Amino acid sequence: MWLNVVWYVLFMVIVGGYLILDGFDLGVGILHPFVAKTDTERRIVLNSIGPVWDGNEVWLVLAGGALFAVFPFVYAALFSGFYLAFMLVLLCLILRPVAIEFRSQRPDPRWRATWDWVFFGASAGLALLLGTALGDILSGVPLDAQGNITVSLIDLLRPYPLLIGVTTIAMFTMHGGLYLALKTEGALQARITGWLPRLMLAFFALNTFVVIATVALRRQVTDRYLTQYWPVIFPAAALGALILSASMLSQRRYLEAFAASAGVIALLIVSVAVGLYPNLLLSTISPSYNLTAFNAASEANTLAVTLIIAAIGIPLVLLYTSGVYYFFKGKVHLERESY
Repeated sequence: MWLNVVWYVLFMVIVGGYLILDGFDLGVGILHPFVAKTDTERRIVLNSIGPVWDGNEVWLVLAGGALFAVFPFVYAALFSGFYLAFMLVLLCLILRPVAIEFRSQRPDPRWRATWDWVFFGASAGLALLLGTALGDILSGVPLDAQGNITVSLIDLLRPYPLLIGVTTIAMFTMHGGLYLALKTEGALQARITGWLPRLMLAFFALNTFVVIATVALRRQVTDRYLTQYWPVIFPAAALGALILSASMLSQRRYLEAFAASAGVIALLIVSVAVGLYPNLLLSTISPSYNLTAFNAASEANTLAVTLIIAAIGIPLVLLYTSGVYYFFKGKVHLERESY
C-alpha cells in the first residue's frame, strides 16, 4: 500500500513541476502583446523562454506517462471522457511553438503581429483549459461503476471550473511577469514591474473567491480542512508565499520574488492534493465509484518497477533542466543569432 501513497505524492510533485515551469511560459505568452511595444521588445520577451519552453513541457510528458503506467484507470477515464477538451489542449500546445517559429520567418509587421496574437491566444487558452480541468476534477464528473465518463464539452464549462480557469490565467500571468522582470531590463522591465502589483492583486482576489466557493460548494474536498484543521497550514503558507513575493518585488529582488511565486503554485497543488487524498477522480453518481490511489492503481510489481525508473529518470530531467537554466541565466540581449 505504501507504493500507492508514494506514487500519489510523486504524481502531484510532477504535476506541480509542470505547472511551475510551463506556467511562467504561459504567463509570458499571455503578457507579451501588452508589455512589449516594439518588435525588438517582443523578440526579447520570446527569447527569454526560447531555450527553456520545450524542456519545461517534458514535465507534462512525465505526468502523462506516470498516469498511464501507474493509474491506468484514471488515464482511461480522463482521456475518453475529456476527449474534446484534450484535443483543445493539444491544439494549444501545437500552436504555441508554431507561433514562435513562424513569426520570425518574415519581417512584415502584420505577419509578426498575427503570430504574436496566436501565441497569446494559445497560451491563455491552455491556461484556461488546465484550470478548468482542475475545477471539473474538484467538482466531480459523472463517473460510473465501469469507470466511464459521459459528459459533453459544454457540461465541463460550468461556473466553478471556469472560475478556477480564470484564476489560473491570473496566476500564470503573475508568475510569467516575475520571470520577465528577472530576464529583462530598462523600459521593458519597468513596464512589466508596473503591471505586476495589479496582477498579484487580481490573483489574490480571484483565489479568494475560489476558496470561498470551494468551502461552500465542494465539501467532499474541504471536509478534511473543516474537521482536522492542520491541513490549513498549506493554503495559509501559499498566502504567506504570495505576500513574500510581493515584498521581494517591492525591493526589486526579482529572483526571490519569482521563487516565492513558484512556492505559491507548489503550495496550492499540495492543498488540492491534501483535500482530494486518496481520490484522483470524484464521481457525481456515487462516492463508491470514486477512483483513488488504491483502486485505480496498477499491480504492486508495476508500481515498484516504475518507481525505480522514476528514481533514475527524474534526477536526469532535473539535471537537464538545471543545466539549461544555468547556461542561459542572466538578462536577455538580442544578438545576430537571435530569432
